[in-house]
Amino acid sequence: MEEALAVLERRQNRIINRIIELERSYLHQDFSDSLYISSPQENRATAAAATTNTEARLSAILWANGVRDFSFKRVPFDYYDYPLESRRDLLGASSVDHLCKSIVLVNTQAPSNVTDCSDRNNSKYYVVVVQYTARFNAETVKNFLYSINDGKIPKKKFNLRLAPEETSHKLTSYEHNAVTCIGMKTDIPVILDEAIVKLNPEFFWLGGGEVDLKLGMSTSEFINFVRPFIVSCSGT
Repeated sequence: MEEALAVLERRQNRIINRIIELERSYLHQDFSDSLYISSPQENRATAAAATTNTEARLSAILWANGVRDFSFKRVPFDYYDYPLESRRDLLGASSVDHLCKSIVLVNTQAPSNVTDCSDRNNSKYYVVVVQYTARFNAETVKNFLYSINDGKIPKKKFNLRLAPEETSHKLTSYEHNAVTCIGMKTDIPVILDEAIVKLNPEFFWLGGGEVDLKLGMSTSEFINFVRPFIVSCSGT
């Protein structure tokens, strides 16, 4: 009983936090000017409109770059409380291995003159796309970057670590659990784990720009558009 109550309390807190986020994002009046509280129906309509705008923007980017095999799906607010098998079923994914995430990494040992993403071979930041079922191996990315720079940059100058959440948001404009490498604010080089390329069927899911919006797309079309580095950078 206590465990069930704890789960219920967590879900209630998520609902409250979601309402607060919606009000902060979409109410344009000063708090001092109005004490108006929107109805649940209005909140749902506002959330739907925001998602539609995100879908429309990203869909336009995908279509403009020749991507045709893609799909957006809205998920429950507590999606990340679900086991991978339930997330697979919600999205209609082929397997849990087809569920992926985009992670912003920072090279903490980059030379002082490397401050941005202008050189994709030696960038300050990278976005790595990996499966939820895999364990990211930063050492393989370090070795890959060392090799594509022909060994001219000392290996000790590559040290990829998870970027702080505020840095990730600033670079991509996407919040935690919403990050996608489509339509990022900054053109960050992308590294795609080779294991994703080997998936069958070749259609995987990742963040869709909103916490409760997910994007599925053809692997080959993703590669043709994003032009990622393909690196074997994970283990089980």
